[in-house]
This record gives sequence, C-alpha cells and structure tokens, in this order.
Amino acid sequence: MKALELRHVSKTYGVGAAEVHALSDVSFTVEPGALVAIMGPSGSGKSTMLTIAGSLEAASSGDVIVAGQALSGLSRNERARLRRRSIGFVFQNFNLLAGLTAAENVALPLELDGIAGRTARKAAVAALDNLGLGDRVSHFPDELSGGERQRVAIARAVVGERRLLLADEPSGALDSANAEAVMRLVRAACQGGVAGVVVTHDAQLASWADRVVFLRDGHISDQTDPLPGPESLLMPGHSQ
Repeated sequence: MKALELRHVSKTYGVGAAEVHALSDVSFTVEPGALVAIMGPSGSGKSTMLTIAGSLEAASSGDVIVAGQALSGLSRNERARLRRRSIGFVFQNFNLLAGLTAAENVALPLELDGIAGRTARKAAVAALDNLGLGDRVSHFPDELSGGERQRVAIARAVVGERRLLLADEPSGALDSANAEAVMRLVRAACQGGVAGVVVTHDAQLASWADRVVFLRDGHISDQTDPLPGPESLLMPGHSQ
C-alpha cells in the first residue's frame, strides 16, 4: 500500500478574473520508507500541495489517497482522525504550545486520539529520547534552543503509528548545522518505515531525499533522483 497518492490534483482559488490555479493536474506517489523533496520557486504551489496531502484543505478536483483511504470519501471528523493517527506535520515555526512541556507537546496528539495520559507520556518520552532530548522532556519551549524545539516538533510528528510525515521548510529557521541534523532525523524516521514529504528551497538538504519533485506554476515540471549527498554516508558500504 502506498503511503500517499495524488491523482490529477488541481486547486483553484477565487473566481473569474481573480481566479488563481495553485495546482494543475498534479500526480505523484510516495512509498512507505521513502523521502521525497518538493522544490520550486515561490508561488509554485509547494505548500498548497502539502496542505492538500495532509487533508488540511481540499483539492478542487482529483483524488488524494493517504494510507489507502481516499480523503474525498471521509467526513470532516474522519479526516481529523486520520490526521491525528496517520499524518505527522512539521512546520517552520514549530507550532509548539508554549504552556506545555516538551513531553506534553509530543503526547498531545495521542491524548486527543483517546490514548491514556500515562501511555501517551511514555510514548512521548521514548520519542524524545530517540532524538537526544531525554534530559529535556520537562522543559518548556522557551527553555529550548531552536534546534531542540525542532526536534520536539519532529518527535510529535512521528510519535505513535504515523505513516506519513509532511514537513514545510522544516529547517528554514535553523542554521546549517541544525538544518542538516533535522534532515538526518527525518531520514531516520523514513528508514523506520514512515513516508516523508519535505518542502525545501535548499538543494543541499534536498539531496537527502530519494526523489526530488520540481514544481513550477502549479505543475510538476520534473522528477529526478538527487546527486549523492550527505545521506549517502548512512548507507551500507560508505565509511565515515
């Protein structure tokens, strides 16, 4: 089963003279365990594609299928449940709740889905520990560095049984060292079976992906394998 399928997806805003075609007949798939980077100039439709893939907004036409479920056939509540259970989001501004600790931020989606608080916290602490934040679980966002906050956001995105990770410029607010660390973490999540889609303007970061999809004026203009990049150091046969 594919983690994500977009079939002839289009998105139009406005009507008449104000009509804008944000996406036009976009089709692509992402397999479990694969990492796809989306690149293109400003206004090309990258973020729109991501929000539609994550069911945050609906396509004007075409089909979006997440973990085998067609979004068009789901009610509003069913789409919300699918997002909580199967889709993890990482945003450039982190979107952490200031009044919650790192562990509470990560546990929140699980608790909203009905998982008991103690069980949710245990899963959250384990996810944070896997990302090197075991000693920061009780810290609030304003007590964490930018890189630490982004790692909390990634832990929240992958905790539980997520099948799809969607990241919109996840390293845009970080320096180059932390940006590389974020991509390493996203790549590690994919190696664990999660499908990842990352919007980025940085070709160096896109080189961590298995495939790069180029958008221009709402159309896919090209799809290509990136040149060997830093992620190749993680593969068998490469010494560090």
